[in-house]
Amino acid sequence: MGQFRQISTFVDVVAKGSLSAAARAEGIAPAVIGRRLDALEQRLGVKLLQRTTRKLALTNEGAAFLEDCQRILTELEDAEAAVAERSARATGHLLVSAPAGFGRQHVAPLLPSFLSEHRDVRATLNLNDRVVDIIGEGVDVAIRIASLSDSSLVGVKLADNQRVLVATPTYLKRHGTPRSLDDLNKHNCLAISSDGSQRGWTFRHEGKIVTLKVSGNMGCNDGAVLHDWVLAGRGLAWRSMWEVGGDIEAGRLRTVLDEYAAPGNDIYAVFAQRNHLPLRIRAFVDFLRRTYAQPGYWRNGRGLTPGV
Repeated sequence: MGQFRQISTFVDVVAKGSLSAAARAEGIAPAVIGRRLDALEQRLGVKLLQRTTRKLALTNEGAAFLEDCQRILTELEDAEAAVAERSARATGHLLVSAPAGFGRQHVAPLLPSFLSEHRDVRATLNLNDRVVDIIGEGVDVAIRIASLSDSSLVGVKLADNQRVLVATPTYLKRHGTPRSLDDLNKHNCLAISSDGSQRGWTFRHEGKIVTLKVSGNMGCNDGAVLHDWVLAGRGLAWRSMWEVGGDIEAGRLRTVLDEYAAPGNDIYAVFAQRNHLPLRIRAFVDFLRRTYAQPGYWRNGRGLTPGV
């Protein structure tokens, strides 16, 4: 910092023609300016200015040094201006991670619109259902549908995630509509299951949150398969509104036992803690939050076009 101040002072003194003028511009005493020049000349081991009470004159070495200093200061100003310009618009590469099903339906269809608004941004979308190491894998933004527990990360809520119990009208006509949680024992329940272990379905009952193990003749560890099965009228399924909202709106599915619905895990954008978050990340998170907040987005399902 001291070396830079000495160089900038040297350039200012030459430009303004005197130590006094340079000192007035900074609001300091001329003696301070003189000490900076003395320190600069002593550090370089060369005389840069011939100073008298009436005028200043550059030495040959000072003239050559002045040219280099002016170039360096100009390049520094250009660099600062470029950084300020980049911070004013989103630029660079954006790496986004999202759960496979949610990402296919509610991130991938939106990326083209986001990139059309921010033409200096490139994006890569990684879809998988594991919890990625955001810092270790260099992920800019991860979409997570869960309660957040990692204090080293920052989470911004994008939307609520309502879970609903659904079936086709045909299935309900054939097998009846359940009116209580006990009625689930009479129905074919299509549940997430892997290695013979079932996650269970969560409801609010008598003021408490309860998780029920349900029974059915088919289970799968892939939510998209359960979605297909319930659309085919194979039974009841407990799914997220982001997945089945469009089907409900279109009448392909109906919700049941709504009065027992429990709060779901909300949808978050998660990123590493940073003092200066790149604008591309802030812009993308704001874009998703605005889009998901549009009236009817989840009911319409499958990628509502922003601004429509």
